[in-house]
Amino acid sequence: MQLYHHPYSMDSQKVRLALEEKGIDYTSYHVNPLTGKNMDASFFRMNPSAKLPVFQNGAHIIFQASDIIQYIDRLTVSLNGEDKPISSEVVEWMHKIEGWSSKIFTLSHVPDKYRLFVSKFVRRVVIARMAEAPDLATMYHLKLLDVYDAEDKVKDPDIVKRSEEKLAELLDNAEMQLNETKYLAGDEFTMADSMFIPVLARITLLNLEKKYINCRPNIAEYYNLVKHRPSYKAVIGKYFSGWRKHRTFMKTLFILAIRSMFRRY
Repeated sequence: MQLYHHPYSMDSQKVRLALEEKGIDYTSYHVNPLTGKNMDASFFRMNPSAKLPVFQNGAHIIFQASDIIQYIDRLTVSLNGEDKPISSEVVEWMHKIEGWSSKIFTLSHVPDKYRLFVSKFVRRVVIARMAEAPDLATMYHLKLLDVYDAEDKVKDPDIVKRSEEKLAELLDNAEMQLNETKYLAGDEFTMADSMFIPVLARITLLNLEKKYINCRPNIAEYYNLVKHRPSYKAVIGKYFSGWRKHRTFMKTLFILAIRSMFRRY
């Protein structure tokens, strides 16, 4: 089994948490979307959306994070010889979490100079790949339009506000649930938690804990609890706890600056 992912990708974090919690061995391939590696022709042929993560088990390839997680859950049940399908409560929470897209929210809280620098670099990568793989030009053109569309949306205050309101609604629902149960779908850790934890990690990465987490005591207590799990330390803590998030970010910026200087797109 192979997983194409990157620490910056929130959906990748969701899937990796599920894999770590289930104890499933897999081959890890880092694909950095900020440097345009997801636009390489070999990856693009496998996944024209260029989104992460991508999970491959033999000829079976899955793109959507929630689909991958449910596949992992079914696989674990099959390997263990159990008949314990994922509960309706877990599936309901997974759908709620998936209903909020982090893209616009994240971009709107990244300083303009960094956001525009990365956006310009990715556009140049896409154009370069179009020249290298003419047979994929139409699909690359669509990705180029997606990049411009994201820039337009992040400049629209109404769209940004709706994203923030959708996040607040999700967190309010979780706050009420965590007043009744230890974890999101009961008193045991489930795949719903694997999907929810990266949402809190993204808020933390953007230095917005005070606004979205600390004001919700049940979520704050829950977040402190899950941070001690080995899966969290392996998937998120390793890259983003404390000073590590600056190292991860600066390393990527350095790579982008060097490649831009030598026009290595």
